[in-house]
This record gives sequence, structure tokens and C-alpha cells, in this order.
Amino acid sequence: MSAIILPPFDAGFGVYVHWPFCQAKCPYCDFNSHVRRAGIDEARFVAAFRRELEHMRGMAPGRTVSSIFFGGGTPSLMKPETVGGILEAIGENWAIAPDCEISLEANPTSVEAGRFRGYRAAGVNRVSLGVQALNDEHLKALGRMHNVAEALVAISTAASIFERCSFDLIYARPGQTVEAWREELVEALAHAPTHLSLYQLTIEEGTAFHALHAAGKLAIPDDDTARALFDTTQEICSKFGMPAYEVSNHAKPGHECRHNLLYWRYGEYAGVGPGAHGRLVTTRGRRAFATEKSPEAWLDYVERDGHGIVSDEALDHEAEGDEFLLMGLRLSEGIDPDRFRLLRGRDFEASRVEALVEENLIEFCPDHRRLRVTRAGFPVLDAIVADLAA
Repeated sequence: MSAIILPPFDAGFGVYVHWPFCQAKCPYCDFNSHVRRAGIDEARFVAAFRRELEHMRGMAPGRTVSSIFFGGGTPSLMKPETVGGILEAIGENWAIAPDCEISLEANPTSVEAGRFRGYRAAGVNRVSLGVQALNDEHLKALGRMHNVAEALVAISTAASIFERCSFDLIYARPGQTVEAWREELVEALAHAPTHLSLYQLTIEEGTAFHALHAAGKLAIPDDDTARALFDTTQEICSKFGMPAYEVSNHAKPGHECRHNLLYWRYGEYAGVGPGAHGRLVTTRGRRAFATEKSPEAWLDYVERDGHGIVSDEALDHEAEGDEFLLMGLRLSEGIDPDRFRLLRGRDFEASRVEALVEENLIEFCPDHRRLRVTRAGFPVLDAIVADLAA
């Protein structure tokens, strides 16, 4: 068997665990989530996760796990024993770093908040709460099953139990004004311990919101208002000492989400569970893979074959360079052009870089070793990536 040679600029190794079940499907959500009224055989799922993790170890042996992330779906619907069983299985396949960040996404309903101590005992040391709004009317419109009072209790409970915690909000919601968002964000920052994820609402194909929007029954803020909302977000969070370290994520220095930094710094990660994605450096180079989305079909595949992988693609130099740009330029720290050269096999075209710098869309960091997008450039990030990648 050929040795696996990890590339320079190694950004670490993580494990993503996808729990695909929710109590209800939110109208804006296009994630791989499923509602099952008949109950879930969690023991069967733990056994399947264990088998798929063994398969991933065969693809990427000898790694040390620096971060683990339970996403979904709604991972806080799992029993703490289920979380513990999966963490135990990860530890049986790779070494886990002593300071490993172990995150779990949770919904702030009172029932799930009551499980927090069980998750902490299982090993979770960071929780991310899907609050989404601090406005009861808007929570209802977003299809959320909690109210503001429950959310605030959950935030307080999480902060008292976990070493690190965060919560999400969605802005540019139907009917939302800049002033209303300013007030809501200031309130959120008063409760935010160390980290906030602030996402601008997008209308995704296949969602209930997409159908309503297409029918003219759902109006979202226009481009100018959306830009004003974005600018207000950056201004207020910076003022409160939680600047953006990524387009949609804000943290006090030292409290950034390590697992998401691993993605954006183009590290390695094994994705397990229905609909999970991964990027691993194997004996056949860096590969992108995805697992079966249907929970029941994924279980069948894993029990039959030892894994649920349905897509496995070798990434050539062009694809690696494009992914590195797409992920890395989201970060306020920017990217190292030397790593782009190593991945892509060529330098940036100097004239394109010069033009973007002149337009104040990108800039070199003070040490002149890293390239980053300016605040003015973030709203047109996709166009910047396409220009640099061409």
C-alpha cells in the first residue's frame, strides 16, 4: 500500500457527523433533513456510524482529530448516549487531540435544552443554537418551533454548561428593516457569549420559500436594503468586539469555530452519516466524496458495504485551486498565494490581482504575504473568486 503524503500547509483533520432528522422542515432550509414520525432506531444508527467511520479510517489512517462537528438536521434530537457512542467510535479509529473542539448543533426548545448536561458529559464542549430570530412573529414565519423566551433560556443554559457556545440568526427576512435589525442585533450581542453566526436569508430552490417567492407571495428585501443590512451587521459586531472572521461568522478573538476554520482553510475532514460530504487526502490524491442522502438507504448501504458513499471524485489541480479560493477568501485572514500556487500549479495572473486591488475589492495584508477580500468586496465575493480563478 502506498504511503499517504500530506501536503504542505496542512490545515488539520476533522470529522463531520450528519444527523438527518428534524421535528419539522423549515420553509427556508435546503439541507438534507427529514421528518420521521415513527421514531428512530438510534442504536442501529450508532452501529452504522461505527462501520462508516472504520471505512473512513481505511481511507485516511493515522490522523489526529482536531475538531468534531455534529450537524444536521437537528443533532440535539439524539440521546446523549448516541452522541457518546459516536464519539467513542471516532476515538477508536483516530487519535483525538487533547484540545479537540467537539461541537453540536441544537434547537433551543426547552426539551432539548434539558439534554445539555448529558451532551457535556458525553464529551461535547461547544454548542451552536439555531435561534434564527429574536422576534416571535418572525420565528413563526420561519417555521421555528420555539419562541424568543425559550431561546434566551437555552442560550443562558448553554453558556452555563459548555466551555464555548454560539447561536445563529437570519437577517434580510421578509419585511425586516435596517433599524429593526439593528435593534435585534444589539439585543443578540447582549446575550452572545463569544460567537455569532449571522446569515443573510437566501431563497433556495426546492424549499417552501422558493415556491412562495416564485408565486409572488413572499417578498424579501431588495439588493440595496440587503447591502445596508450587511453593512450594519459588520459595523455593530465590530463595535461590540465581535468582528467577522468569515463572511457570516463573528467571534471574540480566540473563539472562532475551529471546525469551520478547518473547512475554510481547506483542511481534511471525514464526513459520515446520510448526505455528508468529505475531503480526504488518500493514496490517490485529494478526493471529494458524498454519502447517500436518504437515511434508510444510507443504513442499508452501510450495513451491506461498510459505507454509504455514492460519490467519490478525484480533484485535479484546477479543482483544488478553485475550492481553495472559494473557501479561503471567505476568511478575513485571507489566503496564502504560495498555497494557491502549490495546489493550482500556477500563480495568479498579476493584471487581475492589480485590477481588483485598484477597485478596492481585494488587498494584501500588512505582512504582504496574504491576500484577502476587503469589506467592500465581500458582497461580490463569487465574482472575485471567478476572476482570480480564470
